[in-house]
Amino acid sequence: MRIDQIFADARTAGAQPVSFEMFPPKGELTLERAREVAAQFATDGPDFISVTYSAGGSGNSDATARIASMISTEFGIPSVAHLTCISLTHDTLAEKISEFRAAGVENVLALRGDLPAGMSEAEAGDIAFPYAKDLIPALVDAGFCVGGAAYPEGHLTCDDLPTSVKHLKQKQDAGAGFFVTQLFFDNDYFYRFLELADAAGITVPITAGIMPFMSKQQITRMVFTCAASLPSPVIKILARYEDDPESLRQAGIEYACRQLEDLKAHGAEGLHVYTMNRPDVARACMSALRI
Repeated sequence: MRIDQIFADARTAGAQPVSFEMFPPKGELTLERAREVAAQFATDGPDFISVTYSAGGSGNSDATARIASMISTEFGIPSVAHLTCISLTHDTLAEKISEFRAAGVENVLALRGDLPAGMSEAEAGDIAFPYAKDLIPALVDAGFCVGGAAYPEGHLTCDDLPTSVKHLKQKQDAGAGFFVTQLFFDNDYFYRFLELADAAGITVPITAGIMPFMSKQQITRMVFTCAASLPSPVIKILARYEDDPESLRQAGIEYACRQLEDLKAHGAEGLHVYTMNRPDVARACMSALRI
């Protein structure tokens, strides 16, 4: 099922689709292990599951289509295959389109991806698809429902939020039918971002991406790789449980659940959980949303 149709049906019903993310990390997530994780996710009834794609050989990108296909065919859950464009040529894109079609993939999340080692931003302008907005039309023309990423606090390479929203509008104009946000820890950033997006003419659904933090190391990495701000409540949690990893993990999940509850209450069009392949995390989040 197409993701844009899921959001259209939800709007009619006054519902908010909830989705999960899975990832094939560094080739370690075999199809069988992915099947086990997906089976546990399926019991929580997500509206769709997205499957990440690792560019530049940093992960198991070849598994993306297979896992997305398995989720849809074996568990009846719509899936989204991620695709990063930074290392694609026109020929390799054609190969990916054929691969996705053969696997029965209907939905693709078009992303830029990290620059290959040694490539500068200036050099990136000379490649076939330097930005996600350049990739989206080809995927739409190939018949996929295409989504894109949104950045409530701006992108790491673009600290001007109005400019970041202009980039989002370009993705919509290129054919994107939905957006999934980068993770954030302060919902106020998301609400302000929605106001800017609405003023810029963004009309397709924007689903809010939330990642429960499991450890101090993880949240530190997220802050530097995603440019996410740490609000005072999170800093206090990190300080309180600095020497108690299990309590910190539980507090991180509870914090994410409160974020999701608030987003639901404020009418977010969709809620996306970065599960880190942990069914217990997905289950806790879904339980919070059912209260």
